[in-house]
Amino acid sequence: MGFRIHFVALSAVAALCLPVLPRAAAAADSAVILMYHRIGDDRYPSTNIRIDQFEDHLAELKTGGYHVLPLPEIVAAIREGKPLPDRAVGITVDDAYRSVFENGWPRLKAAGFPFTLFMSTDPVDQASAGGNSEYMTWDHVHELVAGGVTVGNHTASHLHMADASPENNRRDIERAAARLQEKLGHQPKLFAYPYGEAGLATAQLVADMGFTVAFGQFSGAIGPDPELFYLPRFSLNETYGDIKRFRQVASAVALSVTDVTPADPLIGDINPPAIGFTVRQPSQGLGRLTCYISSEKSNLERLGDTRFEVRVQKPFPKGRARLNCTMPAADGRWYWYGRQFYVGR
Repeated sequence: MGFRIHFVALSAVAALCLPVLPRAAAAADSAVILMYHRIGDDRYPSTNIRIDQFEDHLAELKTGGYHVLPLPEIVAAIREGKPLPDRAVGITVDDAYRSVFENGWPRLKAAGFPFTLFMSTDPVDQASAGGNSEYMTWDHVHELVAGGVTVGNHTASHLHMADASPENNRRDIERAAARLQEKLGHQPKLFAYPYGEAGLATAQLVADMGFTVAFGQFSGAIGPDPELFYLPRFSLNETYGDIKRFRQVASAVALSVTDVTPADPLIGDINPPAIGFTVRQPSQGLGRLTCYISSEKSNLERLGDTRFEVRVQKPFPKGRARLNCTMPAADGRWYWYGRQFYVGR
């Protein structure tokens, strides 16, 4: 899937004219979750990361002062309000493509980095039966689990949940949970929405089914008091996987916001929606905050000290749209808040 993110270019002269920027939090307030799909499969550049890019990412994580932690450990700290080390990073992979087993797993294992595999069970069943060789088999998954990899639920059929009925969503999740129980001996409590698509009703369903958190596919760092059932992850592919961007996203710091509108990311009759949020942290440097809706810079209006509203003139087209708001921190890192919206097909 394609996605576009723009950064603010600041000249040295302009920087001298602006107030001192807030420093990124040293610990406890942020974690970055990375997301991959295919590794070393150049037939699909929009969902693939080249092997040379992936090796650059791993080298940066090894040498750049990051703390790569198991996703369950990050989730537990966030839910319980416990501190995390500075530059805490989690690695996730969606869909269980075989290229991850063949090209990603040996490199991750050699680096000593934990990761979580969010897998849909139907394609793995098909691959195990001798079809659909694009995906891992259950033997591959068992090898990963034996090596310490965490598995998460990604539905059975990889459906568009925002367009499906609650009954269909529940059945699909339950089918995946039953298959994971049968093949792995437990039902994972981590969930990721296929295509990153969700609304309030879908998120509530996932919460009611006993999951601890759920992840989307939109950019942003996780900060204090997050939306536990719609957490951000930075997607990485060939176009947006160069080492400069990787350093920017891997070291990102959460821009903590509250009073977010619209409450439901599933867009209905009110389109374009009234988008707004109040920044809780940091309280300085907000004059440098810039927001983009997909590829276009938005008209950002500041109301008072910390309230911001994004003025959107045209209705969102059907499908996904993403909000990305960034602001530089004094140590070269970026504060980042993101959100994904969805207009039903």
